[in-house]
Amino acid sequence: MSALPTGWTIRRPTLDDVPRILELVHASDIAAVGEPDFSADEVREELTGPNTDMSRDSWLAFDEAGRLAGWAYPRNHTGQARDFLEVYVWPERGLPAQRPLLDLIMARMAGRAAELGHDVYTVRAGAIPNETAYIEALTAAGFTFLKQHARMRMPLAGVPAEAPAPPVGVTIRAVRHDDDGEMRRFHAIIEEAFQDSDHPSMAYEDWRRQFEGDSTVAYDEWFVAWADGEVAGVLQSTGPEDDGDEAWVRYLAVLRPYRKRGIGEALLRRAFAAYAAKGRPQVGLGVDMANPTEAARLYRKVGMTPLYRANVYQTTVTAARS
Repeated sequence: MSALPTGWTIRRPTLDDVPRILELVHASDIAAVGEPDFSADEVREELTGPNTDMSRDSWLAFDEAGRLAGWAYPRNHTGQARDFLEVYVWPERGLPAQRPLLDLIMARMAGRAAELGHDVYTVRAGAIPNETAYIEALTAAGFTFLKQHARMRMPLAGVPAEAPAPPVGVTIRAVRHDDDGEMRRFHAIIEEAFQDSDHPSMAYEDWRRQFEGDSTVAYDEWFVAWADGEVAGVLQSTGPEDDGDEAWVRYLAVLRPYRKRGIGEALLRRAFAAYAAKGRPQVGLGVDMANPTEAARLYRKVGMTPLYRANVYQTTVTAARS
């Protein structure tokens, strides 16, 4: 286990720490990608999300002057045999906390595996390619490169508030969120469309719990595409967090039989028009560059460009059994 420098300390976080954690994450984001990419709502969600217990799964590191230097936490909203760990440190001065925090959270993973009922547990972590110290720490901890993920963005200036007509035979409308049957079908489309990707499956109840925990849910930004009398695709949005103003596409899913017909593009353009009508200046999303549907190509076609790329690393642990 790596040791902290003399005078440095580690403790568990509380919700009172959210403002200082956000300051830390923003400093780390700016150093890595040039701008902050996290909100206070997201900090709270990571501290209190499904299968996360602040008193057991998360740590804060402080330097000898009592300044917050690092934060580590896991993310496994589905309870399946895959976890994602994050270790944020304050640029430069927080580096001494990086490996100790990584060691702590990796030591916890075997216990999390057992508690969630998995004998073998996959653990992933992400790093911007310029975060060389963190990549070296992950490599030393047994992680190997898996794939790359891109954070994409597009300005909405000039986007008309009315979307262009969808392809012939395709109808797009807002989801009927008060219709449980339609919401279940909406979720099923996401699960089915992502079967051939690295998307972790999520039960309907867990999916609902995830977005119902958001501070705002704008169902008028969720869309359903119909073709041949069937639901062919869906788009799920996430509203801006805190004082942010960026619209966010959480899921774009088109069933395999309906791909290559312009449905994905039509859903995106309908969503972009809805965001623009509300005065949102930009839209963002994340995309797995290894996605077999070549989603990144579609996002570039509609005008989105990568803000940054992140490497994803992976290792496995064996459950700790008493």
